[in-house]
Amino acid sequence: MKKKNLLSVGLAVTLATTSFIPFTAKNVSAESTRIPQVEQIVNEMTLEEKVGQMLMPDFRNWKKQGESKATGFTVMNDEVGSIIKKYHLGGVILFAENVVDTEQTVRLVDGLQKSSEDIPLLMTIDQEGGIVTRLQSGANLPGNMAIGATRSEKNAYQTGDIIGKELNALGINVNFAPVFDVNNNPSNPVIGVRSFSSNPELVAKLGVQTMKGLQKQNVAAAAKHFPGHGDTAVDSHYGLPLVNHDKARLHEVELYPFKKAIESGVDMIMTAHVQFPAFDDTTYISQKDGQEIMVPATLSCKIMTDLLRDELGYDGVIVTDALNMKAVADNFGQEEAVVMAINAGVDIALMPAQVNSLEMEKNLESVYNTVVEAVKDGEIPMEEIDDSVERIIELKIDRGIYQPESTPLHEKIEDALKTVGNEKHVTAEEKMAKQAVTLLKNEEKVLPLKPKKDQKVLLLAPYDYQIEAMERTIQQLADKKRIKPVQVESVEFYGKTFTEDVKKKIDEADYVITGSYVVKNDPAVNDGVIDDTVQDEAKWATDFPRAAMNYAQDKDKKFVLMSLRNPYDVANFEEAKAVLAVYGFKGYTDGRFRQPNIPAGMYTIFGVSKPQGKLPVDIPSVTNPDQTLYKYGYGLNIRNGKPLK
Repeated sequence: MKKKNLLSVGLAVTLATTSFIPFTAKNVSAESTRIPQVEQIVNEMTLEEKVGQMLMPDFRNWKKQGESKATGFTVMNDEVGSIIKKYHLGGVILFAENVVDTEQTVRLVDGLQKSSEDIPLLMTIDQEGGIVTRLQSGANLPGNMAIGATRSEKNAYQTGDIIGKELNALGINVNFAPVFDVNNNPSNPVIGVRSFSSNPELVAKLGVQTMKGLQKQNVAAAAKHFPGHGDTAVDSHYGLPLVNHDKARLHEVELYPFKKAIESGVDMIMTAHVQFPAFDDTTYISQKDGQEIMVPATLSCKIMTDLLRDELGYDGVIVTDALNMKAVADNFGQEEAVVMAINAGVDIALMPAQVNSLEMEKNLESVYNTVVEAVKDGEIPMEEIDDSVERIIELKIDRGIYQPESTPLHEKIEDALKTVGNEKHVTAEEKMAKQAVTLLKNEEKVLPLKPKKDQKVLLLAPYDYQIEAMERTIQQLADKKRIKPVQVESVEFYGKTFTEDVKKKIDEADYVITGSYVVKNDPAVNDGVIDDTVQDEAKWATDFPRAAMNYAQDKDKKFVLMSLRNPYDVANFEEAKAVLAVYGFKGYTDGRFRQPNIPAGMYTIFGVSKPQGKLPVDIPSVTNPDQTLYKYGYGLNIRNGKPLK
C-alpha cells in the first residue's frame, strides 16, 4: 500500500480536544504510515463493507410503502435502517427537510446512528451560515461575505464555534463548510456571498479561523469547492462550468486558500464539478449529447491525486460535491461517475444515487454493485479502496465517532435544547451582522433617517419575508423608543412592474426604503437563480427598484437602496443617493428571523448602529464592466461621509 503522511491516532485524538497545529507533508516523515489500529480495522472488513463506507446518500424525502408520495424524512424508520445496514453505509447527509426542530433532529440522528451496528456514521450537513443553512431552529449567522466585510478573524472563529457547538449537540459530526472559494467573478450565480471575499488572503485567513472554530467543537470541517468555484459564471447544479486560467494564476488565487486549509489541518476537502484545463484537459464523450467534454475536477486523477494529494501534500478525506448535480449526472451517469471519482482519488461519493423509497433502492444497489464488481475486475485497484477507507476510519477515530460516548437520549435532547439557537448565539450573530453593514453612498446626508412621529415609511422588497423582517425591525425600534412611532406601508415587487398605484404610495410617503436582490448583473436583462433552484429571467429585479428610485428622488423623497444579497447589484443603482450592503436576503418566516442581516441594515438606516463594514470585493460598473464603481476595501463613515480607515 502507498505510504501516507499521517499523525498518529493518539496525537490526533489529543489535538481534537485541544487545538490544532499546522500540518503539511513537511510535518511528518514520508516513511510514516497509519497506525496499526486503523489498518487492522480495515483489514478485517469485507470488500462490500469497505465500499459502503465510501458511499454517502441522502434521505431528504421518503415514501414509505403504502404511502402516495414522498415527504420530508424526519422520523427514523425500519426501511431506511435496512438500507443503511444492507449497504454498510459510511455516512448520510441531512437537509432542511430532515431537521425541522431541535428535539426531532436529535432523535432522527440517534436513530440513524443506531441503525449502523458496526461502524458509526458520518452525519453530515451543509451549515455554512448565511444563505446556506439547513437547521430550522439553529443560529443562522450573517454569512461568509458579511464576515469578510468585518475583516474580523474573531468573527470567523466565533462563526465556526457557534455552528460547531450546535451541530455537535445534535449529533451531527461533519459540516460541509467553510467555503474556501475566491469569488472574483461578479457573474457567479452560485457562490457570491457564500465566499468571504475576492481576495485569496482574506478568504484563507477567515476560512481557516472558521474551520478551527468548527473542529475545536469536534465537528469535522470540509473546505470547498476544490480547486475553486469562485470564478465561474455557470452554476454546476445546472451545467458544467469552466475555469480557463493558467497554472500560475490558479496557484496564486484559487488554490491559495486551500493550501492554507491543508497547512492548518482541515479534516476534509470537497471537490468542484468544474473543468480546469490547465491541470487536466482530458476529454470524455458526454452521455447527454455525445459531445466531447473535458473531465471536471471531481473525476480527474490529475487534479485529485497528482495535484491535491501529491503536489499539495493533502492526505485527509476527499468528498465529492453532490453527484446528482447536472454537471456530473447529465454527462457521466451515476455508476460511471462514482467509479471515475474513486479512481481519481476521491474517498467519499456524496449523493451517488437518488433513494427516497424502497422501490428506488435499486438506484443505490446499482451503484454499489458496480463499484464492488469494478474492484473485483481490477478496474478500481484494491489499494485505492483501502487507502480511502483508512482515511475515513481514521477521521471517525479522530473525531470520537468510532467509539462514541454512550449518553442517554434524553440527556442529548436536553443539551441540544439548551445549545441550538440559544440567546447567546443569537446575540453574537446580531452583533456580527451590524459590524458587516457597508455604507457605499450617502449623498446629501440622507442617512440616518430621523422620522417624526406618524410620518410614513414605504418599504419595497422582492419577497414578503423580506418585507416582514423590515417591518418587524421598525416595530422593535419603536417599541425600544429608538425611533418615533411611524406609519409603515409595504409593497412586495417580485415579478411586478412599476405602476401608478406604487407612484401614489411613494407620493404619500416621507421615506422610501428599497431592498434590491439581483443575483447576476446584466446590462440587457438580469437573469439568475431567483430562489436558488429555478433559473428565470428577472428583468423586474432591476426595473422595478430603478423606477422606484428615479420616481422617489424626482419627488425629493429620502430614498435608501439596501443590497440584500450580492453587493454587485448596487451597480444597477448608480444614481441612488443612499446605498448600503448587508450581504444576506433571508427575512422573517415561521416566527423567526432567518438571518440577522436585514435587521442590521435597518438599524443602520435609522441611526441606531453605525456601519463598520468594508467591501470584501470590487464592484464593477454594469454599463462599463472594465471600470470599478466601488473598490475592494471601500466603506463610508456615516458621521462624516469619509472612507473608513
